[in-house]
Amino acid sequence: MKAQQNELVTRIGPGTACGAVMRQYWQPVALVDEFEPRLDARMAQRPVKAVRVLGQDLVLFRDAQGGWGLLDRDCPHRGADLSFGRHEGDGLRCPFHGWKFAADGTCLETPAEPVGSRLCERVRQRSYPVLERSGILFGWFGEPGSTPPPFPAFDCFVAPGTHTFAFKGLWQCNWLQAFEVGIDPAHPSFLHRFLNDAPLEAIGENAAGKQFRSASAGATAEGERWPMTRIMREFHRPEISSEPRPWGMQLTALRPMTDELTHVRVTQAIFPHTFVIPLSETLTITQMHVPVDDTRTYWYSVFTSFAGPVDKEAMRQQRLQFIALPDYIPRSGRHNGWGFDPAEQRSSTYLGMGEEDINVHDQWAVESMGPIQDRTREHLGTSDKVIMANRRMLLQAIEAVQAGGTAPGAADPALAGQLQGPDTVDGIAPAGEWPQWWRTQARAKRDGAPWIAQAPAAATTA
Repeated sequence: MKAQQNELVTRIGPGTACGAVMRQYWQPVALVDEFEPRLDARMAQRPVKAVRVLGQDLVLFRDAQGGWGLLDRDCPHRGADLSFGRHEGDGLRCPFHGWKFAADGTCLETPAEPVGSRLCERVRQRSYPVLERSGILFGWFGEPGSTPPPFPAFDCFVAPGTHTFAFKGLWQCNWLQAFEVGIDPAHPSFLHRFLNDAPLEAIGENAAGKQFRSASAGATAEGERWPMTRIMREFHRPEISSEPRPWGMQLTALRPMTDELTHVRVTQAIFPHTFVIPLSETLTITQMHVPVDDTRTYWYSVFTSFAGPVDKEAMRQQRLQFIALPDYIPRSGRHNGWGFDPAEQRSSTYLGMGEEDINVHDQWAVESMGPIQDRTREHLGTSDKVIMANRRMLLQAIEAVQAGGTAPGAADPALAGQLQGPDTVDGIAPAGEWPQWWRTQARAKRDGAPWIAQAPAAATTA
């Protein structure tokens, strides 16, 4: 990739070409949990948070009626920081001169002005629409007066709160390298490789970072169920393909095991920065990679159960072993070598950064590239075809938006009815029948979901 192209696809602040594309989509701004006093005692008295998204400084707050306000952080009077404002139930008041703003940006009072002044009628703070879905607050950052696209009816947003759990974490890197690790079908064979097989994990909804310890669905091999990690280790040259879908791309990785059996892993790339992968036969992860700015990214994950309700508290406690509140910062990072242990690298894992949470493996991969990866130094191979396809899609989207067109996928209102599902699978299939097999597996998962009857029919294709 040329240096100019690398700049084009990584810079996301106001006024940038890639930033203009990003602002065509609903973007996560916080977890609802971040306003839970039990998790952050400060919220009991003052439900206000400073947030930074797409290189913009914002203030997010909940008013006395339970509504959400998302405003530019600099007071329109003289620029003081509204995240330190006085929360007065019906709005935020700037402590500098007392100007007060409602959740929709309306200026309610300018108390230092002369009696009868109508200044506040001429002032409005920029506000942004907010939606709450599956424990995440989403903001819309399109041009003032523009209409947001319909919110997509993906499974993770359609499933009831009893069957979803949301969490997040901060990575010290650009959004694109964070996203690219998740859509790379080849990397699990190496980055997440366990050198020895442990007893199969009964992956419940509270298991953090152990998805490759569970068994692949479908047929047995040599009379036994194989853990995903053994398949990834022993069959490390996947046949990778991608196909366009209304939301982005469907990714397929085939690992032929014998003449009769093939391992099939189908995942989904939702443009511009989301992927959907299987955690187990009945759990999926939908992970979004939202730019804080050019060099930091929050990943937001929604765990969706197609079986019983999830145990949110157990899931949260599992993950708090590795990520610290209130800012959701990983306990491992460059400061401690991401927990690297050379003895472990020789004896038990390919990377040497722990078995309990494979998320740190991805964190190392993307943070070790530097704040913004220099793609001019890459030497891409056949196994990188998905990475190349996604970059082409991103460059095309930038070109389309620059020309006044519509960004693809969830930004296009005309596609709203097709943004459903999408399905995933990880399993061992009859070699010649894998396309039919995976569709059958996906349909069986959906048929077994107690909430699916109320959801739109999913797009399941192969």
